[in-house]
Amino acid sequence: MKKIILTGGGTAGHCLPNLALLPALKEMGCEVSYIGSYEGIEKDLAIKAGISYFGISSGKLRRYFDLKNFTDPFRVAKGFREAKKILLSEQPDIVFSKGGYVTVPVVRAARSLSIPVVIHESDMTPGLANRLSFSSAARVCCSFEKTMEYLPKDKAVFTGAPIRSEILQGNKDRARDFVHMREGDYPFIMVIGGSLGAQHVNEAVRSCLNRLLEKYNVIHLCGKGKVDPALNHLNGYIQYDYVDKELPDLYALADLIISRAGASAVFELLALKKPNLLIPLPAKSSRGDQLLNATAFKQAGYSMLLTEDEMNDETLTEAVDELFENREKFIERMSDAPELSAVEKICEILKKESK
Repeated sequence: MKKIILTGGGTAGHCLPNLALLPALKEMGCEVSYIGSYEGIEKDLAIKAGISYFGISSGKLRRYFDLKNFTDPFRVAKGFREAKKILLSEQPDIVFSKGGYVTVPVVRAARSLSIPVVIHESDMTPGLANRLSFSSAARVCCSFEKTMEYLPKDKAVFTGAPIRSEILQGNKDRARDFVHMREGDYPFIMVIGGSLGAQHVNEAVRSCLNRLLEKYNVIHLCGKGKVDPALNHLNGYIQYDYVDKELPDLYALADLIISRAGASAVFELLALKKPNLLIPLPAKSSRGDQLLNATAFKQAGYSMLLTEDEMNDETLTEAVDELFENREKFIERMSDAPELSAVEKICEILKKESK
């Protein structure tokens, strides 16, 4: 395998697992490029990672009525033409797709050119973009063993979730220098809602900040445009819209994590063995994948789960206190989790399936 094109976009969760493969792919001597949307978050992440980036048109695949449903098929068709042109120019040996709407025209274009495709599904149940791409794939990898039930039997491979190696290399001292929090015996809570933020989680945390700050320091990653300047005066609280290179250090510093339950996030927390409270995106606002992810992690003893419907000042603070009191139990359970070596497994599949 000499040349590989990665694709995936819409959220960091559809991009970061791709980038987790980079060190291993480069060690194998591969030339790596990325196809994503014109201005999606994947563009910034790929360029920062130092790989060539190509943008294409993409349209959202909606299950509900929207006027854009009448125009987006034309965007997808345009994306297909653009992706085909890029693939003809780049002549990759294989395409690796992580999901998201932008991947559909890329995968279909690869199939039309007889370029092998390997897909990875992070969540418990496959998303629509990946389901539309199964017929074009040589192999479909997955993070959860149970997901195998929903995949084409002749293509499914259980690999686990690829985790960025740098996320495991954080340094507490660097984090303390970065955040400049108050001194004293205050455990650190980090609140993280994904690259786009989680407004309901933000509001819930801010609503009970005074109670939380009696016992904890709070580092709040709010999402772009969601910082509240009125709270900057609070001692023991600091907020950022988004962090990049500092994230591993903040993870290292955190004693507890409050997070959404996207697959990339939960598997990073598992790899870090960080006691965590998952507040999944509710089914009414999504296809329910985060609730399934969080339920699986709760059942395995890796996480606590609090739904948005249950969440208020009382339940949130009680859950945080319970998590802190039982943190060693969660760390112990996560320490017993099987090592899946997903990056190595996926790279072997890519090597085997490349033309």
